[in-house]
Amino acid sequence: MRDGRKVTLSDVAAHVGVSAITVSRALRTPEKVSLKLREEISRAIDLLGYVPDPAARALASSRTDVIGVIIPSVTNSVFADVLRGIYTAVEKTPFDIQLGNTRYSPLKEEKLLKVFLGQKPAGLIVSGIDQSERGRSLLETASCPVVQIMETGENPVDMMIGFSHYEAARAATIHLIEQGYRKLAFMGARMDPRTQRRFQGFRQAAAEAGLFSEERVVTTAEPSSVSLGSQLFCELIEQAPDLDAVFCINDDLALGVMFEAQRRRLSVPDRLGICGFNDLEMMAAAEPPITSVRTFRYEMGKRAVEMLLEAIAVGCGHRGTIVDLGFEVRKRASTARGSCGASD
Repeated sequence: MRDGRKVTLSDVAAHVGVSAITVSRALRTPEKVSLKLREEISRAIDLLGYVPDPAARALASSRTDVIGVIIPSVTNSVFADVLRGIYTAVEKTPFDIQLGNTRYSPLKEEKLLKVFLGQKPAGLIVSGIDQSERGRSLLETASCPVVQIMETGENPVDMMIGFSHYEAARAATIHLIEQGYRKLAFMGARMDPRTQRRFQGFRQAAAEAGLFSEERVVTTAEPSSVSLGSQLFCELIEQAPDLDAVFCINDDLALGVMFEAQRRRLSVPDRLGICGFNDLEMMAAAEPPITSVRTFRYEMGKRAVEMLLEAIAVGCGHRGTIVDLGFEVRKRASTARGSCGASD
């Protein structure tokens, strides 16, 4: 207001000529107020500059109109796609998103959970299934529905949506074997729990075919990047010069392998097969196009919100619900060794 005083709900009500309860009802349950009155209240809010106080609303009810989202990275393209789906799903709802970044730290995740839960969110979306003991305890005692995203497991806190990283990596490895590659190598970075499960899937498929070798495995705790992919491939080919295919735990590493192979004039796919994971846009744009495991990240974020909205509407989650979105091995020229195995 012009006198510098904070605009209150009562100010809006007085401007429209209704009670504060009516304005509150229009904001919280608009379907219970006529369209004409909602429009008058909306104009008054815009004119006066009223900003609802989530904390005050939480005191008056059992929750705020906020959905907490906790992910390990805000710069990783994988999570950017998930967030697009989340924001699309909440766009026409009364809910807002509060975003937390754990930076792959379980302790940071615990702190964020304590902060978020203390603010009475309407629901929580958390990445992964490998929370610390304290983190899982916080989620299990949360007074709001919870959706774990990015993967599936046997024991959801409440609801879960994702796919099996183990099975996805196993399927990609079987594809390499079917294309005639026999000296299979694995390249990994950061090696968080999801990445570990991809390694397990690779190892199982290679071992079943009698093709697994520790000499053809290179991993690092460093964050992934294209340049790191080139660097790791140099290390890999030095210790295993006979390798003929590389499964990379993400597309950044796969692109780095491609660049280094081209520098070394190694023919792709005849001399070297390359497979990535996530199927980011650059995989189809590379030359030759790179085979990768497609994951449905946008759909995952969107569906996670829809699951929460349904749970909020009925007053509880569907405890134990697991939605498996699956995956797809996108077969491209980087692994089409002497065949027509490319799909795009």
